Amino acid sequence: MALSKSVEESLTEAEANLRNALAFAARQERPLVCTQIAKLISDIESIGSMDSILDTLDEKIAEMDDD
Repeated sequence: MALSKSVEESLTEAEANLRNALAFAARQERPLVCTQIAKLISDIESIGSMDSILDTLDEKIAEMDDD
């Protein structure tokens, strides 16, 4: 089941906001803050990737059940 359009849009917006926050944090915050913001960005990107992988697995399993 692919991510709904509203969820995809919200994640994209959140990622953009975090990238903006990271740009500001890089200039004036402690490295730990930058690291944690970067981790959040990575986690958001992983959601889309994992959902795509799970969709592919579901399709392959369905194909095997049809055989």
